[in-house]
Amino acid sequence: MRCGVVVFPGSNCDHDVYHVLKHVLERETLFLWHEDTSLKGCELVVLPGGWSYGDYLRGGALAAISPVMGAVRQHAEKGGLVLGICNGFQVLCEAHLLPGALRRNRDQRFECRDVHLRVERNDLPFTSQYRAGQTLRMPIAHGEGNYEDSPANLDKLEAERRVVFRYVSPQGELDDSWNFNGSARSIAGVVNERGNVLGLMPHPERAAEAVLGNSDGLALFSGLLKAGARALRTKAAPSAPQPAKPKIIRRPAVRR
Repeated sequence: MRCGVVVFPGSNCDHDVYHVLKHVLERETLFLWHEDTSLKGCELVVLPGGWSYGDYLRGGALAAISPVMGAVRQHAEKGGLVLGICNGFQVLCEAHLLPGALRRNRDQRFECRDVHLRVERNDLPFTSQYRAGQTLRMPIAHGEGNYEDSPANLDKLEAERRVVFRYVSPQGELDDSWNFNGSARSIAGVVNERGNVLGLMPHPERAAEAVLGNSDGLALFSGLLKAGARALRTKAAPSAPQPAKPKIIRRPAVRR
């Protein structure tokens, strides 16, 4: 399975993601430049954190209309796996590949700390290695992570089970004092209708090795690779041989 990490001017977590995919999980991994119009055969595409294009206008607004996003959109529409982390989540929302928007944090300040997340569902490629209801610890580092949408759209997200991660207390309970950016309904990550595009504000790549003191994020990447490998095997599997049609032997008519 080939993985691609998109690099925008201002990306600063691209090498972190590359390291996890290439060196920790030992998968073929490429950097994809923002001006590329092809994904170069990558089955998994990751939009990393940072300040794409300096976050002018809004976080992710300019990156959403960069050339590479046309290829990312086509990949997503075909069912390809796309992961957006932090600024990458903002890009996916600005590109309308995910609903909602990321606004300034509730306290109007940059938040850099560990948070606790509850896994709301584990039937997705992104969460298949977790348990539903499991509490994870991951770091955040953002100034615009306050997820918002209209009440009607939030109700729709809930009804369709598209909220994947929520900010919770260390005990896994909803507690607004642990929702540091003020996100609506403590939402930390959402998925598209098809279930192949995920955006989240916390950084799983910064919690993917024991040497960092936390490897809770590694299962997200390993689950994606397993799901992608299964899809590739299914795609490459030869079709079952069709039974041969019986030969009809026609005998010449006998004259009487």
